Amino acid sequence: MEQVLSGFQAMSGWEYVAAILSLAYVVLAMFQTIWCWPAAFVSTLIYTLLFWQGKLVMESVLNFYYLIMAVYGFYQWRNGKRAKSEQLKIQSWSVSAHIKIIAITFAVAMVLGYISGTYFDAKLAYLDAFTTAFAVMTTYMVTQKVLENWLYWIVIDIASIYMYIQLGYFPTVVLFVLYTLIAYMGYRNWRTDFRLQPTQYSPA
Repeated sequence: MEQVLSGFQAMSGWEYVAAILSLAYVVLAMFQTIWCWPAAFVSTLIYTLLFWQGKLVMESVLNFYYLIMAVYGFYQWRNGKRAKSEQLKIQSWSVSAHIKIIAITFAVAMVLGYISGTYFDAKLAYLDAFTTAFAVMTTYMVTQKVLENWLYWIVIDIASIYMYIQLGYFPTVVLFVLYTLIAYMGYRNWRTDFRLQPTQYSPA
């Protein structure tokens, strides 16, 4: 507990702003509010700069990707695949589609884990690559309002909790525990809304 408290005390003001906005993004996304994307944009911009200054290059690159997806997500939720008077609907992808996604993303993660572990001497290289690769894919699923994105986030968050415990990032562990709980609530909310939609659909 002392490690958690000392970790929070060591956090800068910008880190607190980024963490609060990150939580706001997840909560707003749970309620399908388009303002989740501006919150994501600002939080990931802060994290991109903080990680770059801290020489955490891959984390900085990942957050820069999130930055771009925040812009794309805002556009997609506002204009994508719908008439002007309609909100982008929640969709559910088929089991076969998810099997393909998991297989391809897992293969990419294995390659990234090998490269980072062999050439960059990264800690927990394969686990870090797993969470990164699947986070990239799942973020795209959020922009498309894919129901199952929340299930992916639950797995990613649990894996991240284990990784951050091993690395001693205890304040981040607390943040990801909250992410996991919100992801569970997000899945329940989206599943209810999905069932109430006039037309339920999946990609061809």
